[in-house]
Amino acid sequence: MWPDERVARFVHDNFLAARVHPRQNPDAFKQYSERYGAPWTPTILLLDADGVEHHRIEGFLPTDDFLAQLMLGRARIGFDQAQWAEAERRFREIVEQLPNTDAAAEALYWAGVSPYKATGNPASLKATGQAFKGRYQDTPWAKKASVWT
Repeated sequence: MWPDERVARFVHDNFLAARVHPRQNPDAFKQYSERYGAPWTPTILLLDADGVEHHRIEGFLPTDDFLAQLMLGRARIGFDQAQWAEAERRFREIVEQLPNTDAAAEALYWAGVSPYKATGNPASLKATGQAFKGRYQDTPWAKKASVWT
């Protein structure tokens, strides 16, 4: 299903993949697209075991950007489940491994928020705001973090 080995391995190691093709299974496609508000293909939904959506990827992306979005979704699941240290580690992996992707700036932002959520100590927010001065300055995420410096 995934032509790039890195993507295939990441999906296999981190998710239970399910595919609903609009032509091969139109009834199921209609059901899920209505349930999740996903009228366009491809739409990748990252859900937890209860079927709650934590992240979505719509449309085609270059491989590194797609992999970064999958990683971002995995990190968001940890964040949404209050697994702060794990979420921070996963967000930082994106910044370190795929720094030139669109997801990296968002990951940097949430990597700063995660330890704050765990401790209430604003030091991580301040450090993150400072980090944005050196990279990703022209992103919406840098603007959002600008109040932390």
